[in-house]
Amino acid sequence: MDIDFGSKLEDFRAEVGAFLDEAPTPAIREAGRKLTSVFAPFEQCMEWHQILHKKGWAAPSWPKEYGGTGWSVEQRYIFAEEYRKRDLPPLLPQSLGMVGPLLIDLGTEEQKEKYLPGILGGLDFWAQGYSEPNSGSDLASLSCRADADGDDYIINGSKIWTTYAHHANRMFMLVRTDNSGKKQQGITFLLLDRVDYEGMEIRPIVGLDGSPEQCEVFFDNVRVPQSGRVGEENDGWTVAKHLLKHERGGSAASPTLKRGLERVREAAKSTPSGFGSMMVDDPVFQRDMGELEADIASYEHFEKLAVSGHPMANDPSFPSMNKTMNSELVQRVSVMITRVTGTEAIPFQNEALRVGANVEPLGTDLDLVAMPYYLNSRATTIYAGSNEVQRDLIARTVGREG
Repeated sequence: MDIDFGSKLEDFRAEVGAFLDEAPTPAIREAGRKLTSVFAPFEQCMEWHQILHKKGWAAPSWPKEYGGTGWSVEQRYIFAEEYRKRDLPPLLPQSLGMVGPLLIDLGTEEQKEKYLPGILGGLDFWAQGYSEPNSGSDLASLSCRADADGDDYIINGSKIWTTYAHHANRMFMLVRTDNSGKKQQGITFLLLDRVDYEGMEIRPIVGLDGSPEQCEVFFDNVRVPQSGRVGEENDGWTVAKHLLKHERGGSAASPTLKRGLERVREAAKSTPSGFGSMMVDDPVFQRDMGELEADIASYEHFEKLAVSGHPMANDPSFPSMNKTMNSELVQRVSVMITRVTGTEAIPFQNEALRVGANVEPLGTDLDLVAMPYYLNSRATTIYAGSNEVQRDLIARTVGREG
């Protein structure tokens, strides 16, 4: 498939670049430079979301009638490229990239009218209540229960690894509503208007990188309205599978990977190899960088075909293939970053990482983020379904088609 990113789009690229050069505040730029995971610092991320919304560029992949840009595939990809060139913080995916598209596809008209404006405008942030202490990649084994009581559900149980739940004001979640059949058949998808219902408790978890990015959420007889259900009761597994296609591959990821390589290559020009030359000239480093660059280029081609509407994107195994490739490339880039920063990356500098801190980092910006980024990226092959599970899903799909 021919995807033309040539001269006919130069004016568009220039327009995007000019806006991205001028619109972000200093704090937003600092948040982007200090990014250590796929989730940017909350305050600056939501501020940037609202700036992009005023421009009409917050949701490039949404249908135009719901506030999308109406851009072509090529334009959306160029936007992602220019965005990452400037190290700007990504918008939080749970709202714009997950529950928003889900509601556009499967929500009632009342749910769309109620929730989509706040998602698009950056006024609401949604936490994702999926994983539980004993239900991670085997999500169908979840046990957090919702019992019908009049027009409400009463929820009991807990969720874990709930990203930024301590910042969220809404939550979408999966709950157990029936135990009589197969475990996938008794799950329901719920939208929660608030995260401060009586009986709810949120406890942040400090990760290996020193950041309280994840949370535990506890439910003790929490009463929520049934009007927040998406789809039919006990059919939440179907709804969740629909959402996963957005979670595991809803936006262009290769520009971020390519930008990571650029930063590594630039740093290698001034990093001694230990053999009287710079690391950029070391043949082993060149070999490893070449292999990684080739793999990222291959993934970029795969991604461009997918976002262009190629039939492969409709293959049931596509989300699993996309998630597996992207997550493993993220980890390989993080390893290359630690290689080029070396011992300068060892000290934890949490105070210097804070946006607006007056603490000077030890070393360069890359030295500052290298180790927390490496540690945080260990989770990429686990979350959204571990890569072992993804490979099993791919094999099962191929087996059925064979």
